[in-house]
Amino acid sequence: MRKKTIEDYAELVYDLQKEKEKVHTNDVAAALNINPASVTEIFQKLSEEGYINYEKYIGATLTEKGKRIAKKTRKRHDTLTKFLLLLGIDEKTADEDACEMEHILHKDTMDAVIKFVEVVNQCKVTPFWLERLKKYVQTGKLDKCPDELVKICIDHSKKTKLKN
Repeated sequence: MRKKTIEDYAELVYDLQKEKEKVHTNDVAAALNINPASVTEIFQKLSEEGYINYEKYIGATLTEKGKRIAKKTRKRHDTLTKFLLLLGIDEKTADEDACEMEHILHKDTMDAVIKFVEVVNQCKVTPFWLERLKKYVQTGKLDKCPDELVKICIDHSKKTKLKN
């Protein structure tokens, strides 16, 4: 079974299990807008591979192996969504793109994105450069960087070089 399929289903079952103990094929089918019979087939494969405990007509729960995959995937998804929102991407697009990106980014790239989001979130105010970027993303117009901000950046750069 493809890694993306495993991660997507584990993440969805994890999210649905927050609302109910057992997740049924109809729950997943409704969430994905697909035929319940297709979900049954996937559930059987996930069960065979040890990601879920599945009993027909009773439902599914994640195994510890499934929970590990689901939590890891959910964290990547949430972090990527935050990253894309920071860039000025609308919420719906950010969520959809995060769902695709969470499966394909190299671990080093994902680690860098996590650190970027953590650094920005640690700021008490939104950095000026991020506001400029959001405005550029949303309008397509890149204004000249104000001279006083260029000076601050140059001064900071000089101080950083002196320390190294």
